[in-house]
Amino acid sequence: MTDHHGLDQRAGEPRENAFFGRRKGKTLRKGQAERLESLLPRLALDLSAPAPADLAALFPQAPAEIRLEIGFGGGEHLVHRALERPDVGFIGVEPFVNGMTKALGRIADADIANIRLSGEDGVRVLDWLPEASLTRVLLLYPDPWPKKRHWKRRFVGADTVARFARVLKDGGEFWFASDIDTYVDWTLRHVRANPAFAWTASAPDDWRQPWDGWPGTRYEAKARREGRGSAYLTFRRAARKTVA
Repeated sequence: MTDHHGLDQRAGEPRENAFFGRRKGKTLRKGQAERLESLLPRLALDLSAPAPADLAALFPQAPAEIRLEIGFGGGEHLVHRALERPDVGFIGVEPFVNGMTKALGRIADADIANIRLSGEDGVRVLDWLPEASLTRVLLLYPDPWPKKRHWKRRFVGADTVARFARVLKDGGEFWFASDIDTYVDWTLRHVRANPAFAWTASAPDDWRQPWDGWPGTRYEAKARREGRGSAYLTFRRAARKTVA
């Protein structure tokens, strides 16, 4: 159920439709299929078991903090950040099998140890994670579902924003990037409607400039070829209220 602004009114209830378009594209090559069978099981989250109270236990060397990227595509940004920050643990979620195999190839080639993966829907992963366990959640160039009748399938909604608020630590951040103006506006309305978040921008250029160390993505490159700019939104999780 939505109001006239398109905001989901029932933040606690999941939506029934998947937030991604398809699971698989081109037939996998032999090497890709082998990585999927051999490497992914070693890196995949086990959502059938409870999450560890301390997510650092998922990694061979306990990281100082944990970040989550939902819908990482081919893993370009995820791998770049993991190499940039070996002291941080990264969890990447991507239901699209072809994207997962590309990321696995990059992880294997660079011998990266500080990434864990899931091919499940991002909502399942968010619900599995412990409360206040992440310092950052990233949603970069998600499927825009541009037709108005499909907007309810956009990943950002009151229900998912509430999930971000639950898993982020106080002062943690939600990062969102898109080249689709309607989705940028949609995200601003939904996240700012949740009192747990504050938009950090104080000037127009704050959301027009990418974050430090930004490597770009293939989706962003496509947007530039087609003449579209991008918005980079940062929202900070407020401190939780303590009960006296």
